[in-house]
Amino acid sequence: MNDVIIRVASESDLDAIMVIEHASFGSTAWPRESMAFELEPNPARHYFVAHDAGTMVGYGGISLVAGHHGDIMTIAIAAEHRGRGLGRRLMNSMLEVAKSQKAAEVFLEVRADNEVAQSLYRSLGFEQIDLRRGYYQPENIDAVIMKLDFTNTDSSGTPGPRVAAAPATGGKSDPLVLGIESSCDETGIGIVRGTTLLANVIASSMDQHARFGGVVPEIAARAHLEALQPAIREALKTAQVSLLDLDAIAVTNGPGLAGALMVGVGAAKALAVATGKPLYAVNHLVGHVGVDVLERGEVQTPTIALLVSGGHTSLLLVRDLLDDVELLGETIDDAAGEAFDKVARLLGLGYPGGPQIDKAAADGNPAAIRFPRGLTLPKDMDKHRYDFSFSGLKTAVARWVEVAESKGEDFSVADVAASFREAVVEVLVGKAVAACQAHNVPRLLLGGGVVANRRLRDVAAARCAESDIELRIPALDLCTDNGAMIAALGAQLVMAGREASSLNFAADSTLPVTQVQSI
Repeated sequence: MNDVIIRVASESDLDAIMVIEHASFGSTAWPRESMAFELEPNPARHYFVAHDAGTMVGYGGISLVAGHHGDIMTIAIAAEHRGRGLGRRLMNSMLEVAKSQKAAEVFLEVRADNEVAQSLYRSLGFEQIDLRRGYYQPENIDAVIMKLDFTNTDSSGTPGPRVAAAPATGGKSDPLVLGIESSCDETGIGIVRGTTLLANVIASSMDQHARFGGVVPEIAARAHLEALQPAIREALKTAQVSLLDLDAIAVTNGPGLAGALMVGVGAAKALAVATGKPLYAVNHLVGHVGVDVLERGEVQTPTIALLVSGGHTSLLLVRDLLDDVELLGETIDDAAGEAFDKVARLLGLGYPGGPQIDKAAADGNPAAIRFPRGLTLPKDMDKHRYDFSFSGLKTAVARWVEVAESKGEDFSVADVAASFREAVVEVLVGKAVAACQAHNVPRLLLGGGVVANRRLRDVAAARCAESDIELRIPALDLCTDNGAMIAALGAQLVMAGREASSLNFAADSTLPVTQVQSI
C-alpha cells in the first residue's frame, strides 16, 4: 500500500485508463473519445490516477463549479486491487479539490446493487437523496443518487453557500444560447445569438433503426451518448464560439422517449455545472413553434400550429409563445409519421416511411382508393373535433392489401401509397384550417418531420390560400427535430428575463404542451 501513488491524471494516461474502464464497466464503458475529452486540460475537471509500482490500478474524476458544487464523474479500481482502500484515497483526493474550490455539495450516482461502493460513500459522509428507477440498462438496475453536504462539515464551522441554479441573464437582448435536442432519434445541437442562427448540427441514428422498421428507444439513447460530444464540438466550431462564451444553455426535457430525453438532460446539466451557465429546460413541441423566430424574428400570435412527426401529431393554439399555448387536439393512437412507417413496411417499402411513401405515391392516383378519414364524421365533432386517429386508416390499408393478395389480384403500390397519403393529408390540413377559422386566427404554422411530405405542403398551401390564411413553413432542416429550435426558445426566455431552471427538473416523456419551461 505504501508504494501506491495518487497523482493528477494526464492525457497520456488514456490507454491505461481505458483498460480499467472496459474491465470495470463492460458494455456501459465510456467511449474512448469521451474519456479523452474528460482528460483534456480544463479548470472545471479534475482527474486522478492511482499507481502501484508503476502500474495504473485506478482512476477517478470530478467536475466542479467553484463556489457551488461538484459531481463525481467516475471512479474505478482494477479488480485485483480492490479492497485495499484505493477507492477511498481517490475519493479523498477529489473531495479535497472540491473543498479547495469551496464547493458546498458534491453529488454522485451509484448502482443500487453495488453495496460496497455505497458503504464507502456513506463513510465519507454521503447520503442518499434520490433513486432513478431502471437507470442502468440493459440490466434495468436502479441508480442511487447521493450527496455530500460540506456546509455541515466545514472546518471553520461556518455554513458555506448552497447549491443553486446559475442566475438568469437578466433579459439580455441578444443572448448566445446553445440548445440540446434528444427527444427521439436525432441528436440536435443548435447555437443562436438572439434570433440569429449560428449553427444547427443534427446527428441522426435513423440507419440503426431501419432494420426494425421504427425507432428503438434503447438504441436511440445509446446513439445520443455517442453523438453528443462530437455534435457539440462541431456546433461550437461552426458558430466560432466556445462554451465559456455562452450566455445560457437550453435543453428539451419532454415530451419524448424517456431514455433519449435523459441523455440530453444529463448532458445539459453537466455543461451547466461545468460552465456555471444558466440552464433552461423547455418543451419540445413549443420549440417547433419557436423556431419561426429564426426566420422572421418573432412568432406572430395568435397562430395555429400543426406539428406532425413520427412521435407527435398535435394541433396547438398559440396566443403567446412563452405564456399561453393551448392543446386543441392530438392523436388518440398512432402519430401520422408512425402510420407512414407502418404502411411503408406493409407495402414492402423502406424506412423511414414518409419519404418512401412520398416517392411511391408520385406516380399514383390519390383517388384510386377511398380510405377512411379518421375522426371526421359529424358524430366525432363533439369530443374529437381537433383530435386525430390513424390506427384505423393503417388497418384499412392492411385489409385492402390482404384482400387483393388473397384474390391473386395485381394492384398498384403507387395507387395505394397515394390514396393513403391523401387520406392523411386531408385530415391534417382539414382540421388545421378548421381550427384557424373557428378561432379566427389568420395564420397556420407547420412543424415536424412529416412536413417534408410534398403533398402535405402543397395541399396546405392551396387550402390556406383559399381561406385567406397565412401559411408558415420553416426551412425543412428546422422542421425536423433539431437543437436550433430549442436554443431559439431558450433565447426567447432569456430575453424575456425569465428565471433559469433549477438543476432539479427531470426528463418528462409526457410533458404537457402548456408547460413551456420546467423550473
